[in-house]
Amino acid sequence: MVGRVAPGTVELEEVHRFPNRPVRVGDTLHWDVLALYQGVLDGLRAAGPVASVGIDTWAVDYGLLAADGSLLGNPVHYRDARTDGVPEKVWQSLPQQELYAATGLQYAPFNTLYQLVAAQGTPQLAAAEQLLLMPDLISYWLTGTAGTELTNASTTQLIDPRTGDWARGVAERLGVPVSLFPPLRRPGDAAGELRAEVLAETGLEGPVPVVAVGSHDTASAVAGVPARTDRFAYISCGTWSLAGVELDAPVLTEESRAANFTNELGVDGTVRYLRNIMGLWLLQESLRHWAGQGVRFELSHLLAQAAEAAPLRSVVDAADPGFLAPGGMPERIAQACRRRGQPVPRDAAETVRCVLDSLALAHRQAIEDARRLSGREVDVVHIVGGGAHNALLCQLTADACGLPVVAGPAEAAALGNVLVQARAAGVINGGLTDIRSLLHTTQPLRQYEPTGDGTAWEEAACALRSS
Repeated sequence: MVGRVAPGTVELEEVHRFPNRPVRVGDTLHWDVLALYQGVLDGLRAAGPVASVGIDTWAVDYGLLAADGSLLGNPVHYRDARTDGVPEKVWQSLPQQELYAATGLQYAPFNTLYQLVAAQGTPQLAAAEQLLLMPDLISYWLTGTAGTELTNASTTQLIDPRTGDWARGVAERLGVPVSLFPPLRRPGDAAGELRAEVLAETGLEGPVPVVAVGSHDTASAVAGVPARTDRFAYISCGTWSLAGVELDAPVLTEESRAANFTNELGVDGTVRYLRNIMGLWLLQESLRHWAGQGVRFELSHLLAQAAEAAPLRSVVDAADPGFLAPGGMPERIAQACRRRGQPVPRDAAETVRCVLDSLALAHRQAIEDARRLSGREVDVVHIVGGGAHNALLCQLTADACGLPVVAGPAEAAALGNVLVQARAAGVINGGLTDIRSLLHTTQPLRQYEPTGDGTAWEEAACALRSS
């Protein structure tokens, strides 16, 4: 994505798109990181002259480097099964309550901490001199300069969200060497310049600085929320739904831990207080399964059919880790309905309606819990990311939450990334309020008002909690 920014204007242009296909080798699921890096180089070549570069990606995963800077094996994908049973092992040494009080991170079996404990005793970890989270690895290959960007580091379960520094006590108790991580950077910090070899391969003329942005894509997406006040909740909705509120300080109470809320760090010292929900992964995997069976649906047609299906006939827990792995999603949804004594979806449209109703319910519960646990009042819900294009999901979320939903921009992560770069270059000034005001006035947005009295949603939420 190329961003063009001037005072009062911001535009995005997609210049190159490339696939991101995990690869299974034996029993292990990997990222095809070299193909991704080649896609980045191709994108820079297509972009033409640029003033700077910023990188944001998914969180938690990493590459290990040898003393000479070479990559030790392909990075493992967070959906791999290597952390099965590892959290329980960790909790024997460091109880969940203590771990949460120190790091504020919700339980997820793929957190970097659990991945590193799972990797203990492996030749790669034993030989590693440095560990780079995925956006930092791409940045290192582009610049030759290593660093650890803080918003992504905060997803490792090795950062103290109160200090923004390493939770060294946690690492020491679990035998995790934080010395593998290079120095911390914050959004807006310089991260180096494109190497001469990269300039030659991409046709760019140097110097081209690489700027640390909110390198966890959700951090950039939340920076890209076009909110007009601080009384908002956000849902960064794509493969995952990240639903919560923005705070000035973490919430580290036992009640917050029990509700499985996370305190991830954001741009300008903010805290992203949120819950991870499985998101449109449920829909994406269902479509992939049907296509593998030789049945390809036009998504717009399928969503129109789902809109006509009986509402709240079947709902599942969209945060259930049983939906994490790829494969066979429609049957797993059906099994979840059977376990809850609910009607099983009879066709693809009813499966999609089950997914979207379930996501709307999960959004409702996450926002209600975030308000209650943080004390932050919410007047509006912002849906950013690809889910902003799903009108049915946006309307169902407004109905479930009983609040207006503002949908867009779909490319919030890219916009948040670009605007942090522009601010670092002095093209724009101000804080998040100014960035969001610019987005509100320049981006196409759509508002959905709640319909109905909410009784059916309350009954469905109560039933889901009690099952």
